[in-house]
Amino acid sequence: MLRKLFSIFLSAVFLFSSLGTAMAEVPNTAHGKLEAVEKVVYGDVQTGAIVERIERLEKDYEGTTARGGMMERINTLYDTTFDNSQSPSLLTQLNALEWTISHNVSMDSVQKRVNDMENVINGKNSSGSFKTRIEKLATFAFGTSTIPLTQVTVPANTLVKISLVTPINAKNLKAGDVIKYQAAEDVIENDMLIITKGAPGEGVIKKVTQAKNFGRDAEIEMDFKDIEAVDGNPLAMILGEEAKKNMEQLGMAAGASLAGMLVLGPIGIIGGAFVKGKNINLPEGTELYIQTSSDNTVYAIPTTGN
Repeated sequence: MLRKLFSIFLSAVFLFSSLGTAMAEVPNTAHGKLEAVEKVVYGDVQTGAIVERIERLEKDYEGTTARGGMMERINTLYDTTFDNSQSPSLLTQLNALEWTISHNVSMDSVQKRVNDMENVINGKNSSGSFKTRIEKLATFAFGTSTIPLTQVTVPANTLVKISLVTPINAKNLKAGDVIKYQAAEDVIENDMLIITKGAPGEGVIKKVTQAKNFGRDAEIEMDFKDIEAVDGNPLAMILGEEAKKNMEQLGMAAGASLAGMLVLGPIGIIGGAFVKGKNINLPEGTELYIQTSSDNTVYAIPTTGN
């Protein structure tokens, strides 16, 4: 009976959208791409003339400046940082290194991540370009300057346990509000790491219905959008049947504040007129399952021996 109530509860209260998103939008301007790279490398957008900002990024990563037009150089910086179509990106390489060294992947800037890994290994920071320093870290971790990443297919309906970063409270939410969450644990398939614990995800509230009289509970419709794979690519996510079934089997009531809703008996119409329904209140840290909405190809990290 409890399982039946839980199943009804998930279907009635969480009207989460089955829609996911594809790849995150790529900035289509020189300024937008440059800012995106600076945020990843330094943690913040830099100031000054664009040419000077480009040269700083090139020197910090490669150790030298490049030739060519401004847009060409910005595109190269952007692709080196984010693009996995030809080879693993800078972010993918860093994720693989961090996880191999500490079984953790941070969301800090490239600058801080490289510094932190060097401090763990050598007790101090080394000089040189980010590229050279990353190659030295890779040699320590893998025995070669080439980081062993492999392209794999992440099948649809792969379960991901997440933890809410943004609380979900129907009283405080409206359509369009962004909900942040993160992976609560690593996702490993066939000895390949595809999502790291702490990987960021982001959803959006589509509709909110407040609790009403006659015991009518609040309802929230949410699109879970996507979560970041280990190679930085977004994986479209949904709260599908596999996720609901898994939560039901594990007895996860999506937060203690909601568990009480399962024991409420039927409310008579007359008495119910004076009884307001339950609010949805999921605090930060609430854990639940979601699942991938389609097959995806990503670079993954081999975990055997780690």
